[in-house]
Amino acid sequence: MLKKKFGMISLGCDKNRVDGERLLGEIERHGCAIVSDIAEAEILIVNTCAFLNAAREEGINEIISAASLKESSLEKIVVSGCLSEKFIGELFPALTEADVFLGVHDAAELFPALKRAYAGERVNAVKTCGEVLSSRVVTTPAHYKYLKIADGCSNFCTYCLIPKIRGKYRSYPAEELLEEAKSLGVTQELILVAQDTTRYGEDRGQNNFVNFLEKISNLDNICHIRLLYCYPEKIDGALIAQIRDNPKILKYLDIPLQHCENRILRLMGRRGSKEEYLKLFETLRTEIPEIALRTTFISGFPTETEEEHRALCEFIREVKFENAGIFAYSREPETPAYRMKGQISASVKKRRQRELYEAQEKVSREFLQSFVGKTLPVVCDGIDPNGTGFVGRAYFQAPEIDGSVFFTAPRAKEGEIYHIKIMKSSDYDLYGSAVSE
Repeated sequence: MLKKKFGMISLGCDKNRVDGERLLGEIERHGCAIVSDIAEAEILIVNTCAFLNAAREEGINEIISAASLKESSLEKIVVSGCLSEKFIGELFPALTEADVFLGVHDAAELFPALKRAYAGERVNAVKTCGEVLSSRVVTTPAHYKYLKIADGCSNFCTYCLIPKIRGKYRSYPAEELLEEAKSLGVTQELILVAQDTTRYGEDRGQNNFVNFLEKISNLDNICHIRLLYCYPEKIDGALIAQIRDNPKILKYLDIPLQHCENRILRLMGRRGSKEEYLKLFETLRTEIPEIALRTTFISGFPTETEEEHRALCEFIREVKFENAGIFAYSREPETPAYRMKGQISASVKKRRQRELYEAQEKVSREFLQSFVGKTLPVVCDGIDPNGTGFVGRAYFQAPEIDGSVFFTAPRAKEGEIYHIKIMKSSDYDLYGSAVSE
């Protein structure tokens, strides 16, 4: 039996992270060691992203860089994830630094493929296995974990490769997800993810998202639930009521919009309109006054005019999202938008992206400034790596994508909630000190 030390470099989104954790679960099941220092690994897994060209370049560079470790203890490199799933035909003959290639759902094939690799074969094991909810080794801090409730996407936005990489939308069975959530142990914050969480169950005949939220909220080991990637057209009265009335659900919604102007939304293949979005946000802020809204925008989509760009800047100022991610449009082969006329130059896209960020920074700065002098409950994420205090998050801050709360305290334990008096703010972060209960 193969007994080696494994390391992993996991790139891309939180959904890809969960796939990587399943690979680590397979390694643990086989009784092999998992090391945090990749220099100690005998087998290194590079779990890749392929959503954008920049992500593909990052993955390839990591693989090439890792090959230098073969001069010491490293014996085999395994490439997994979206890059090998979508581009195996190009990668396998060209990327000779890698010994094994796995797709996004091939965890069960890891060890059979490695056996073949150690026998001298370069192995293409992409798409040899079915999709299973196998055990995981959690790679986040113990107090927050991700639960991927579905894979794939059936929205077919014109700029997006995800359906070509991961296929159509597929909800995982609720009973299996509940068992997985139980297996994660005591969890201060369970973060539900999918390409579109709000369509959960539709591929099985009926939208079952609200019902699933009720069920998972009943688990004693889950303290709080955070919802990511909720598409605006699926946020209805029942879901709003569930978020409002369920004490376990954090009053936070990640709602990817990508744009606000109706002509661009139609070109993107997005559902809904600017008018509907504004009405939704008005309803959310009326029904749930403390709601924190996060979104993402794409700058410089083909044919976007300066007038439409300025309208998006104004939309950001009007809605006042607590957090937003803004990306310059990436022209991806095999997507309908790739073939569109009116592609925007890189310099214009970057300039527009910067102007959108400037609009959002002003909104975020004013929002955070409103907490100065107030006391907030904050979950401790650990020691501040840049100072002598601690770092944590308020309810309106999701891990890794939003800002943080930096605070001082005589002592603090990861995963515990502390009351922090806010002393100052910056564009994205808060600073304060713990107060006595």
